[in-house]
Amino acid sequence: MTIWGVLSMPLTALAILLAAPVLGPKRSFWTFGPLWSRSLFSLFGVRHEVIGWEDLTEAIRLKRQPVIFMANHESLLDPPVLIGSLPIPAVYLSKKELLWMVPVGWAAMCAGTIFIDRSNREKAVQSLHDAAGQIRGGKSVVLFPEGTRTRTGDLLPFKKGGFALAMDAGTPIVPLGIGGAYQMLPPGSLLVRPAAYTIVVGQPVDPAQFETKEDLMAEVRTRIVALREAASRH
Repeated sequence: MTIWGVLSMPLTALAILLAAPVLGPKRSFWTFGPLWSRSLFSLFGVRHEVIGWEDLTEAIRLKRQPVIFMANHESLLDPPVLIGSLPIPAVYLSKKELLWMVPVGWAAMCAGTIFIDRSNREKAVQSLHDAAGQIRGGKSVVLFPEGTRTRTGDLLPFKKGGFALAMDAGTPIVPLGIGGAYQMLPPGSLLVRPAAYTIVVGQPVDPAQFETKEDLMAEVRTRIVALREAASRH
């Protein structure tokens, strides 16, 4: 079943590119991207639920306040499910090499994806600084602070880059807890097991309240652990 998901991705990307001259790049992506994601929900039997969104401030819910969503990373399902589930557009940070993956990379560019140059430390730092400027300019983004999906079901150590980005941007972090994804699509499996995929939304964390990125990271990790446990109980 995941084979269809992989095959349908470039077809959806092509549709986004063909519609972009008419709808505009961003509108084209945010029309077809979530539709593709939700079609996979039906195909794979994914029952998804977002809990706690209504408790966020109106400024966030109405897209007036950009935020950095940070979630635990349980499976390959996480990026497409979040695209189709979060009520506001939120882009990902991606390696610049994705741009060479036509048509998927070009479709990601339509979405407003922030591309990071990791060819050396100096360029990576500058890319993150540029990304902070785009976030301050109104882009909300999604990050997985573990850096990669878990292979055991346990939460991995967090990487500091996303927290340095949040402090540079001065943008609230909205922690998310994902539950059910690991059981639905374990590492190495090509078969999605129909089940409930739950996203629990936490309250924003203000980076300005923390002296160091390590302190900020510790607080966000504590919240994600609790939200993840809450999501797993649903």
